[in-house]
Amino acid sequence: MQSPRDVLTPDALRMLQTIAHCGSFAAAARELGLVPSSLTYRVRQIEDALDVLLFDRSSRQAKMTPAGAELLREGSRLLLEIDAVANRVKRVATGWESQLTVAVDTIVSKTTVMELCESFYSQSPPTRIRLRDETLSGTLEALTSGQADLAIGVGPDAATSAGVHCKPLGAVQFVYAVAPHHPLANAPEPISDDTLQKHRAVAVADSVVRGGGLTFGLLSGQDVFTVASMQAKLDAQLRGLGGGYLPSCMIGRYVESGRLVVKKTERERGLAPIHYAWRGGKAPALGRALRWWLAQLESPTTRAALLSANASA
Repeated sequence: MQSPRDVLTPDALRMLQTIAHCGSFAAAARELGLVPSSLTYRVRQIEDALDVLLFDRSSRQAKMTPAGAELLREGSRLLLEIDAVANRVKRVATGWESQLTVAVDTIVSKTTVMELCESFYSQSPPTRIRLRDETLSGTLEALTSGQADLAIGVGPDAATSAGVHCKPLGAVQFVYAVAPHHPLANAPEPISDDTLQKHRAVAVADSVVRGGGLTFGLLSGQDVFTVASMQAKLDAQLRGLGGGYLPSCMIGRYVESGRLVVKKTERERGLAPIHYAWRGGKAPALGRALRWWLAQLESPTTRAALLSANASA
């Protein structure tokens, strides 16, 4: 007896679709150019291999049993998958990558990244996009370790990594901010390191896997509340759980509404240069999906939006 794999071929699944559509074996046989007995025999082969009845034979109509209906549903899905795979294989042969992984630092606007994904998918490319949330040096590590093809939101040190190319994305101004009910909200300025050291700092954990990772604005012996993303850091500071440096573009509306207070410190962080980086050679040698993303990043408007006020969205 044949196995399910032997009988559940694309042609067999399309045959079952035709029977269901036509409503009878006789009509389906005419549609398929077969004699009714041949069609009935093929259905029997499938039923024997699966050890189920696919059609209720108590009436003249080709009425599917629950098992037959389930096979028809799953069969339709499989046929669509087969068509999709065939289409993807054909288009990948034209230079599109099968998958493109983009590591995105939590400082980067998720709204803008999703808008770029929306624009990319509007072309119906065969490339699958995978996004990775990273922080600090973990964003570059995802690229250099081969886990990502493009990294958005890395430091200028990316240029020193072998096989990595990088370009400036922009610069972010970091300012020290606390909630209005935080003890430091009314502290004399500029706030000294000794004063900051007495209060809890909120820090974003570096997502780097190897090594200790990077830290910014932390003082020796200071109590630290560590969170996973820049958005979580903002949320913690809005709740008064600690203080710390935040991108000015991210907190403008909270400062204006009085939910955060910006304080001057003795050691101001100033502007932090942010870059984007990718693995590979010059553009002609890159896959079409990566070339598309790099072309978008050439736009000053896109780069500005990636570091815009909605970075926490």
